Amino acid sequence: MKNPFRGFNAILFKEFIVVLRDPLTLFFLLFPPIMDMIAFGYALDNDVKHMATILYDEDRTQESRRFVQRLVNTETFRIAAEVRSAEAMAVEIRKGHAYVGLQIPPTFTRDLQAGRTARVQVLIDGSSSTTALQALQTAVGLAFQQSALTLLQASGRTSMPVEVRPQVLYNPAMRSPNFFVPGVIGLVLQFGTTFATAMAMVRERERGTLEQLLVSPLSRWGLMLGKLVPYLCLAMVMATVLFAAMRFVFQVPIAGSVTAMYLATFVYAFALLSLGLLVSTRAESQMQALQMSMVVMLPSVFFSGFMFPRETMPWIFQAIGSLVPMTYFISLLRAIILRGASLPEYWQPLLVLVVMAVGLFSLCALRFQKKIG
Repeated sequence: MKNPFRGFNAILFKEFIVVLRDPLTLFFLLFPPIMDMIAFGYALDNDVKHMATILYDEDRTQESRRFVQRLVNTETFRIAAEVRSAEAMAVEIRKGHAYVGLQIPPTFTRDLQAGRTARVQVLIDGSSSTTALQALQTAVGLAFQQSALTLLQASGRTSMPVEVRPQVLYNPAMRSPNFFVPGVIGLVLQFGTTFATAMAMVRERERGTLEQLLVSPLSRWGLMLGKLVPYLCLAMVMATVLFAAMRFVFQVPIAGSVTAMYLATFVYAFALLSLGLLVSTRAESQMQALQMSMVVMLPSVFFSGFMFPRETMPWIFQAIGSLVPMTYFISLLRAIILRGASLPEYWQPLLVLVVMAVGLFSLCALRFQKKIG
C-alpha cells in the first residue's frame, strides 16, 4: 500500500534545520507574541479607576466634604481640581481634562437636615462609553446606598426590608484580566502561527526551491505535515510562555486541568497552522499571503467573543464567528481556566476544533495537489 505521508521524515528534518537557522523567523515567532500578550493584558481592562473629576462645591460644609470623600473612597473617582462656577466645570470636561464634573448645590446640607431630597449634579463625559457607564453606576449606587441608610435611620429600622446577597462564581473579584487574558492568548497565537506558515510555501516559491520539492519523492500529505510540525512545536513553546505569563504576571488562577488546556491549545495551533498553509497555497507572494491572513484574522478579533458577547451580535456575525477557530478556543480556555470544567462539560467546542483542524489540513493538502497537479 502506498504511504500517503511518504517523505515526511525528510521534509520534517529539513524544515527544522531551516527554521532553527533563521533567527529572524524565530524572533518574530516568539518575541512579538510575548510583547503583545503583555500589552493587551494590561490595556484591556474594564475596571476603570481614579477617573479625573472636577469638583464645584457651593455648599462647602462638613456634610458636602464627607459626601465627596465617599465618592473618592470608591476608587472610581479622583478629584483633579476644584472650580468656582458651573461654566468652568463644563469647560474643563469639554477640554478633556476630566471625565466627570461634580456640582454640590449650596442647599445640600440644609436639605439633608430638613429631611428633604438633597440633589447633586453629576456631569459625565459620554464620549467614552466604558468610563461613562462606570461613573454612572458608581454615582447612582453610592446615592442609593446613602439614601437607604438615611431612610433606615429615620424609620428606626436596623435592617433593610429586602436584602439581595449576590455570589459571583469563578471570578469573585470581577478582575478583567481573568476574562481577557485567555482570549488574548488565543489572539496572539493566531497572529504568530498563521503568519508563520502562510509564508512557508510562498518563501519556497520565491526562492525557487518549490520545484525541487515537487520532483522529489514526496507525497503531498507528507510535504504539508512536514512543513507544519516544526511550527507546531514552536507554537507549543510559545503557548507555554504565554500560559506562564498569564499565571505569574497577570495572576490568573488555573482552576481546571493543565493537560486539557494544552490539548485544546495543540488542536487550536494545528488548525491555525493548517489555515496558514492553506493561505500559502493560494498566495503568489509574501505580501499576498500577509493580506489574505489579515482577512482571516479580523473576524476573529470582532466576532469570536474575544471582546464582545456573541449573543448580542446579529445572526450574520454570529454565523461568521462560528467559522473561526478562535471562537471555540476562547470558549475552551475560559471553561477550563476560569470555571474548571471537565471533559463532559467542554467536549463540544473541542470536537468542533478537532473537525476544523482535520478539515483545514485535508483541504490544504488537496488544494496544493490540485494547484500543482
